[in-house]
Amino acid sequence: MGKYINPFTDWGFKRLFGQEFSKPLLISFLNDLLVDELHVKDLTFRDKELLPPTKDQRGIICDVYCETDTGDRFIVEMQNRWQPNFLDRSICYACRSILDQVDKGRAEREDAYKFLPVYTICFMNYMPHTDEISKFRTDIVLADKDTKAQVSNKLRFIYLALPLFEKKAEECVTDFEKWIYVLKHMEALSRMPFTAQKEIFKQLEDYADSHRLTKKEWEAYENSLWVVRDNMACMAAAEREAREKGHAEGHAEGHAKGMKQGRAEGRAEGRAEGRAEGRAEEKKAIAKQFLAMGLTVEQVAQGSGLSIEEVKGLQ
Repeated sequence: MGKYINPFTDWGFKRLFGQEFSKPLLISFLNDLLVDELHVKDLTFRDKELLPPTKDQRGIICDVYCETDTGDRFIVEMQNRWQPNFLDRSICYACRSILDQVDKGRAEREDAYKFLPVYTICFMNYMPHTDEISKFRTDIVLADKDTKAQVSNKLRFIYLALPLFEKKAEECVTDFEKWIYVLKHMEALSRMPFTAQKEIFKQLEDYADSHRLTKKEWEAYENSLWVVRDNMACMAAAEREAREKGHAEGHAEGHAKGMKQGRAEGRAEGRAEGRAEGRAEEKKAIAKQFLAMGLTVEQVAQGSGLSIEEVKGLQ
């Protein structure tokens, strides 16, 4: 086990951002996330947790549901693996939070549909599909299509795709960038960076230190860690199976065309070389993603199909 816990396990995320004793961490993170836009002075954690009705729908977990003293609401979510219709799901949960505020008994009153803003912040600790998210930070607001001016602050979505954040520690300038660097690499760090520059990282270091966990806390964290790693292994296996199926179908189609055109041998050789090179590059790309997520060399090798020596060469 590393010196610091993995913040993207269910248990680890709640320890750092969903507990009364660690509330200053979330306040600091939100203020750095929304710098020059909104300032959070205090938070109140809600008792209930918004969860899908069935286990197979647990694509989005609303880990932290809180309010500021100015009335703005925040849903801080953590997502570790791709799920179908991910953006639609996050919108659905935000709308549920809005509907919970509407008092059906006062439908005729002027304030019947007056509700507090809802901010949805999604940590995406996986490589998103390009048709959904294509950059590290994506901010979505309700705006006029022509003027681009924001017309309402009632719904706000911020998606943070961690694998697309590639800055090194020395390249992090803003406090927000420092937060993201620490969270992304925490499980692999031997010491906490930026503690001399920002006081809150000293507190983060204390709460994230795995050696300070009680036996009960350690067992809960370890169980949560295995869930994440099992999900990563299943995702890697599914992606590998889909790639192999696609290669097989492409080979069969290309072979048939080559035979029909009388150039089967040359085309087959070219396709074989192209497929081999393509598979090798795909494996390396997947391995790099898993390494960035904090998986061990052995887990990366199992999930990507590379050898342990090849994975070590990518570190």
